[in-house]
Amino acid sequence: MIIEGSAWMCSNTIGLSELKKDKKLFLRSNSYNNSELNDFHDQIFKQLFHFVLAEYTKAFGDPPCSFVWFVTGSAGRKEQGILSDQDHGIIYEVKDSSYKEYFLKFGEFLSDALDEIGYPYCEGNVMSSNFIWCKSLEEWKQQLQHWMEKENWESIRFLQIFYDSRKIFGEHEYVQELRNYIHAYCRLHPNLLKRFMNNVMRIKKGVGIFGQFFVERTGSHRGSIHLKHTMYLPYVNSIRLLAIKESIQRTSTIDRIQALRDMEIYDEWLKPYESSFNRILEYRIDLFREAKTYEDVHYLSINQLTKEQRQEIKTLMRNGIKLYHQVHRIIEKGC
Repeated sequence: MIIEGSAWMCSNTIGLSELKKDKKLFLRSNSYNNSELNDFHDQIFKQLFHFVLAEYTKAFGDPPCSFVWFVTGSAGRKEQGILSDQDHGIIYEVKDSSYKEYFLKFGEFLSDALDEIGYPYCEGNVMSSNFIWCKSLEEWKQQLQHWMEKENWESIRFLQIFYDSRKIFGEHEYVQELRNYIHAYCRLHPNLLKRFMNNVMRIKKGVGIFGQFFVERTGSHRGSIHLKHTMYLPYVNSIRLLAIKESIQRTSTIDRIQALRDMEIYDEWLKPYESSFNRILEYRIDLFREAKTYEDVHYLSINQLTKEQRQEIKTLMRNGIKLYHQVHRIIEKGC
């Protein structure tokens, strides 16, 4: 029996509507922090996964082998905002063409269901419905090997995306196994870490040397600063570099900082950056509760800020640039 994703969606909107309703009710409340918000996103993911799996197996049978469903991007780092798109993939145990067909179709149903309840499709197609992100364990190792050996921008970008992956469903720790595969390669080929670093060298500055904000000059967000690029990503990318260097399995930026601070060489100088990043996560929630679209949560109009907020945001931006330069020196020295 062939069931297209769109047909399945039409017949299951009632079940998904309850999840969509729960999501809206939670996001309308004003009593959650970053940790609580991301725990809620996880709860929705798990409920949706089990709902889709139950319906899918009715039509296509039980999964043919063990598998893991993981999220990545901001979801993998447990740093999703109020509005978030979807980034996810599948790792299944046994390499078999019929298994690939089963899991790719399942990934399509998952992607459609996530979109239905308010997690838009990933523009970069980082979804279980894409064969690049839905593979057997053996194929995943081959793909990672290919990305690590191929010296181009896209391969490193894909490695960075995968490195932030976190399991949502599955008994086996395939994600950790594959992350260890990256760690082992880095130890044998230190130049890979520098390639990671070169990939994130271009930081979009949000504040000038005279303290002026660099705002968008055209488009619907004219007069706004791009918080994701100017304030958030410098911390995320810098700490990820250190996590790769030190073979850290944790995925959230804060957890990675704490794991690094357990090491004497990082403890004191990373302490203020931990506080800065926590403050950034607070801002992302407090300032974007009324955002209407996924794009809106990345832009902030400086006109809505108080004088104190402007000064603090400038400091957070400068600290992000400072952190990146410190990490750059560490990796260049190879120590």
